[in-house]
Amino acid sequence: MKARRHAAVTLAAAVCALLLVVPAAGAWAPADSAAVHPGVQTFTNGAQCTANFIYQDASNVYIGQAAHCSGTGSSTDTNGCTSKSLPDGTQVQVDGASKPGVMVYNSWNAMQRLGEKDANTCQYNDLALIRLDPVDVAKTNPSIPFWGGPTGVNTTGTQAGDEVESYGNSELRGGVSALSPKEGKSLGDDAGGWTHQVYTVTPGIPGDSGSAFIDASGKALGILSTVELAPLAGSNGVGDVAKEVAYMQSHGGPGASIVSGTEPFTGPLSPV
Repeated sequence: MKARRHAAVTLAAAVCALLLVVPAAGAWAPADSAAVHPGVQTFTNGAQCTANFIYQDASNVYIGQAAHCSGTGSSTDTNGCTSKSLPDGTQVQVDGASKPGVMVYNSWNAMQRLGEKDANTCQYNDLALIRLDPVDVAKTNPSIPFWGGPTGVNTTGTQAGDEVESYGNSELRGGVSALSPKEGKSLGDDAGGWTHQVYTVTPGIPGDSGSAFIDASGKALGILSTVELAPLAGSNGVGDVAKEVAYMQSHGGPGASIVSGTEPFTGPLSPV
C-alpha cells in the first residue's frame, strides 16, 4: 500500500488560504442515488483503491485517490520522491462512472519533477486527482457514505485520543457494506503534521488505500496511505489532506479544493 525553505513558506501560505468549495444548490446528484461519490473503488492498471473526496476548480470535477495507487514498484516503495508511478494522463476506471477518468495530478510525479528534498513531504505526500468525464459529473455527489460531510478541511491536525471516522470499500470485504464505516482514535501527528497515526477497531485492509478520514466535526482530515503494525497493530498512516492539497495548488497542480458534502455530518457513534 500503498527548495526546503521556499517550499515551507509557500506551503504554509497555501494551507492558510485553503478554502472549501461550496456546491451550488442542485449542482450534484442526490446522495442516495449518485453513482460516483467518495468511497467508490478506483482501478489504475488493475490496482484497486478507494476514492477519498470530490474536488472542484473553475473548470473540472475530480475524484481523489492515493498517489501510490498508480505506483509501478512493490508495496514497500512508499517514498514519493524515489518511487515510480504511471504517468499523468493515465486512464483510471472509477466505479459507477460511464467513462474512464484521467489522472491529471500525482504528487509522486510532481515531487520528482520538482526535485523535492524534504524528507517528510517525500514520505507522506500521497495524493492523486482523477478528472471525471463531464458525462459523469451529473451523477456525482461529494458526501461521504454513512457519515455525511465533509464539513470543511482540518488544518490544525489531531492530538492523541481525538475521534476520527473513515469509509473503506475494499473488494476483500465481499460487498458487506456494514464493514465499510470505520471509527477510531488518532494516536497523534507525526512528521511535522504531514501524517496522522490513527487506530480504528476495524483496521484498513488492501483496497482501502486512498480512502477519506474525517475528524469528529466532519472536517476532511486525511487520506489512508499505509496500514501498519506499529505503534499498534492495525494502526493506519493517514496523510494530511490539507498539506497535500496545498502542495498541489502551489506546485503546478490543479487549483482544485475539496467539495463539501450535501448531507449533514452524522457525528461520531461513540462519545468523543
